[in-house]
Amino acid sequence: MKKGINIWSFPSSLKVKEAIALAKDAGFDGIELALNETGELSLESTAEEIKGYRQLADETGIAISSLASGLYWTYSLTSSNAQIREKAKAIVKKQLEFAAILGVDTILVVPGAVGVDFIPDAEVVPYDQAYDYALEALKELSVEAKTQNVSIGIENVWNKFLLSPLEMRDFIDKINSPFVGAYFDVGNVLYSGYPEHWIAILNKRIKKVHFKDYRRTAGGLHGFVDLLAGDVNYPEVVKALEAIGYDDYVIAEMIPGYTHYGEQIIFNTSGAMNAILGRN
Repeated sequence: MKKGINIWSFPSSLKVKEAIALAKDAGFDGIELALNETGELSLESTAEEIKGYRQLADETGIAISSLASGLYWTYSLTSSNAQIREKAKAIVKKQLEFAAILGVDTILVVPGAVGVDFIPDAEVVPYDQAYDYALEALKELSVEAKTQNVSIGIENVWNKFLLSPLEMRDFIDKINSPFVGAYFDVGNVLYSGYPEHWIAILNKRIKKVHFKDYRRTAGGLHGFVDLLAGDVNYPEVVKALEAIGYDDYVIAEMIPGYTHYGEQIIFNTSGAMNAILGRN
């Protein structure tokens, strides 16, 4: 498996160029970039600017593993507002377009939400309505994904939606496209389940994997900790990934970062991943 890191793991003060260089220095094979609403690598970016990030990574000697986006917490595919749902679909299409330019094979998409506890005043959408909206949108977007030859990876997040591996599996199967699968986040399921079970059930549907760790006794967002400091059974996780023949990127998403000396988390994470993956 290849070792990657998400750009959200870096201090927010760093530019994309600086994050790419730091990821290389810390020994990562790849870096996952993220599409923003404004500023660097955003909806405002031109195709030429996006090509520049690919060139920069090539010159640095590191791959771009995938393209994430946090915009789906604001623009949800399951919003009761039709205009917001259309905006969310437009963002997915732009993300697919930019991913193709970057030469990456997968984008991370949050499929919507029934409710979000960590966002004040977040809309609560009836579960069945959210399911129908998400299914309709992703069936439509699978056509664009095929056109761009880039897969949509649906991430399991704290959205009170697609709560079990069986439901996630069946949801993906209903979309029925080789260009839509799971972006499996190891740490996000620990509060209610076991990541090794999810891996076995989702199996070949898994497009990419996020590595995080979580301490159950802490609860809430405070439970996310450094890799190997939480309750994720990483030997079993790696065994499960190997059992399904997964050999793509495992990408650390370290949120929250350190209060002081923020760049140190990149090097600590690289070392922890070496231990998890059995690298010298």
